[in-house]
Amino acid sequence: MPRFAANLTMMFTELPFLDRFEAAAKAGFSAVEFLFPYEHPAEAIAERLRRHGLTQALFNLPPGDWAAGERGFAARPDKFAALQASLVAALSYAQATGVTRLHLMAGLADRNDALAVVAYRKAVAVAAHFFAPHGIDVLIEPINGRDVPGYFLNDFAFARDVILDLKIPNLKLQFDIYHCQILHGDVTTRLRELLPLIGHIQIASVPSRSEPDDGELNYPFLFAELDRLGYDGYVGCEYRPRGATLDGLGWFAPYAGRAS
Repeated sequence: MPRFAANLTMMFTELPFLDRFEAAAKAGFSAVEFLFPYEHPAEAIAERLRRHGLTQALFNLPPGDWAAGERGFAARPDKFAALQASLVAALSYAQATGVTRLHLMAGLADRNDALAVVAYRKAVAVAAHFFAPHGIDVLIEPINGRDVPGYFLNDFAFARDVILDLKIPNLKLQFDIYHCQILHGDVTTRLRELLPLIGHIQIASVPSRSEPDDGELNYPFLFAELDRLGYDGYVGCEYRPRGATLDGLGWFAPYAGRAS
């Protein structure tokens, strides 16, 4: 069975952020992920992880001014200094939490802009080389333009080609099944093709982005397919519950308490 990580940015939002760790552990999760930890001291997060026996599966590098609409800056030639600073900021949180996967957001840019492409490839390589001595993988994630209009990395084939071209061992693909279905469909075939490149998987129903128990995807089949493929990483539950988080965890009951 897959190993699931509760996404604490989207789940258990009935509680203050630092209280969500306990709630996730009590619900049977052995791991957590979230978008960003930077509003809280790194040691406060690390203490919650230790106290509740949780593994930190993933979080994102700093994205810039999120409230103002920034969604990373890897594809922004004018933001390379900010990109470098974000690596240093993320490292202290990674070392405190023991996380071994960090998502580098591409930002808003035109993928047909040659300068943006060059900037992105450079930023991805710099980030991967920066974190490699620390045993940390850098992940890149295609995101659909309905959720994030204008996002640079909006194609799984492009992400695949960047990873294969750069040939950096700790550069991996973050395969969000929700985004893949919206962008391309044919999820199972893409999982089979891209599995050697995948460092992390995320899930949500389509089109609602709620619990993975309705909509157009057959998640029990996909979970079984991950087992057939031998995927042993985490599956992040990056969905917005339809109501109270605990009320929507019926889908998770067969997997609750799985060891990390």
